[in-house]
Amino acid sequence: MKVLLLNGSPRAKGCTYTALNEVAEELARQGIESEIVHVKQDTPGCKACEYCFKKGRCVIKDQVNEIGERLDEFDAIVLGSPVYYAGPSGQICAFADRLFFSNAPRMAGKLGACVVSCRRGGATAAFDRLNKYFTISNMPVVPSQYWNQVHGNTPEEVLQDTEGLQTMRTLARNMAWMLKCIEAADAAGVPRPEYEPVVHTNFIRGE
Repeated sequence: MKVLLLNGSPRAKGCTYTALNEVAEELARQGIESEIVHVKQDTPGCKACEYCFKKGRCVIKDQVNEIGERLDEFDAIVLGSPVYYAGPSGQICAFADRLFFSNAPRMAGKLGACVVSCRRGGATAAFDRLNKYFTISNMPVVPSQYWNQVHGNTPEEVLQDTEGLQTMRTLARNMAWMLKCIEAADAAGVPRPEYEPVVHTNFIRGE
């Protein structure tokens, strides 16, 4: 079992990384492997060209496709981001938009969670935004004892946020437990959900 942790901060070893690393260290203590990947700052947004519908990969040849090709390695995905104007960073949104859209069928059944880092406020709005990637993709969302946020202007300050760090560890423990439960269910022959073909509708009706 392996967890992918995506660091959507411009700073590779900043506050968001500090929170993700706390998750990774607790996962290791629970016997779960993980990998932290720093999302590149110059990640472009979706072009809405629908190339991925035909080819199963994004038309833009960059880190998104590199991770997309490795998705089968991972049983869970954690999105991490700083908070900017009460929302996630541009690069994590651009990355996740394209990764989830071009690999939608392969996301189902993986566990999902997000982690946000802020100086003071706006964390819950950013947290809500990131969780929507999972709830539209048939991905069970892993809970914790509080919303997954840490506070601080520097990694050193984040390390002083004892409640925030505990929230990260609780998240990791819950994720490890859920992964082991899924593994046990698979071994016992409990079938995973079978999904109906997706129906798309809108609210525009012709005359």
